[in-house]
Amino acid sequence: MTTLSATTRRAPAAAAPPGRRPRVLGRATVNTLVTLSALYTLLPVGWLLLGAAKNPAALFSSDLISLRGFSPLHNLSVLFTTDGGVYGRWYLNSLLYSVLGAALGSMISLACGYAFDKYHFAHKEKLFGLVLAGVMVPPTVLALPLYLVASWAGVVNTFWSVFVPVLFNPFGVYLGRLFSQGYVPGEVLEAARLDGAGELGAYRRVALRMMTPGLVTVFLFQLTAIWNNFFLPMVMLSDHRLYPVSLGLYSWNSNAVVTPDYYPVVVTGSFLAVLPLILAFVLLQRYWRSGLTAGSVK
Repeated sequence: MTTLSATTRRAPAAAAPPGRRPRVLGRATVNTLVTLSALYTLLPVGWLLLGAAKNPAALFSSDLISLRGFSPLHNLSVLFTTDGGVYGRWYLNSLLYSVLGAALGSMISLACGYAFDKYHFAHKEKLFGLVLAGVMVPPTVLALPLYLVASWAGVVNTFWSVFVPVLFNPFGVYLGRLFSQGYVPGEVLEAARLDGAGELGAYRRVALRMMTPGLVTVFLFQLTAIWNNFFLPMVMLSDHRLYPVSLGLYSWNSNAVVTPDYYPVVVTGSFLAVLPLILAFVLLQRYWRSGLTAGSVK
């Protein structure tokens, strides 16, 4: 009978406690990475805030951190009087394009996603595959075909040439189907039908209310995309009174190369252009995170 020598015997490796995983990153490392990411995101916004509050002399001298040269009210006055106060018109145009377009577009996307989830019809998955293919297509690729269609319909350089295309969002339809699967159980719809509700009534009174978090999510995505929409208005519009704020600030920034007086106006206008998106997210995030169907199905 042979025995292992002391040099060849190895102590068994210490087993990890059951139910615990080894830590890859410590808490301090994770907090540091999150802090750096937040600073990377917020520093440009902070510079924009300081730049919008400083007078042109401090802005051109890059003297933004000091306590001198603050004149936010004067900057706002100059912003809304430049070129006959056209910035206010651009801002209202953007609000109309984005808020109304996002509201209608999110309703259309959710209704289409609900139909793809709850109903059976011919070539359903093939059609949904086309929707997914539409998600892959960059919006800039569609600008020229949309311009040709708008030219054929005679609506180029009108409100409708920018408003109608933003109502249809393939990614919103995809999200709508996911939210319909997760938030609207079939049993609830069957109970509504047994109570005498029609298909439209079941969707409007039951399914749509249960998909409110999904509706808010699609609305926020669509609101951000339409508010930042730039290439489509640039292709469709030649009347500067119909410009959204993004295209209007671009035109002013182009003029700033020749006339530097436009540069402080562009900085102040850019800061105001960020505020609606921040406000929308702050006001709607609680609806976005809430789960309205908790406990609806036992």
